[in-house]
Amino acid sequence: MKLRYFAWVRERVGKAEEDVEVPGGIVTVGDLMTWLASRGEEYAYAFANPKVIRAAIDKTHVKPQAAIASASEIAFFPPMTGG
Repeated sequence: MKLRYFAWVRERVGKAEEDVEVPGGIVTVGDLMTWLASRGEEYAYAFANPKVIRAAIDKTHVKPQAAIASASEIAFFPPMTGG
């Protein structure tokens, strides 16, 4: 599965994207963020407050409860502000 990171999430993780093998038992976006936070210091820093991180599955915004089973790409980004 391809993961993409944007804005300060990308800066904290230290990369714009990566391909990962998601372990069994990771079924939602929220599960995925929890698993990512356990992958190392940079991920723990990026996903320290998952409530402020937004996600999109295959370019469609989703909530943390969204299933990831059929996703080919998941993007993570901070809340957007407009003006």
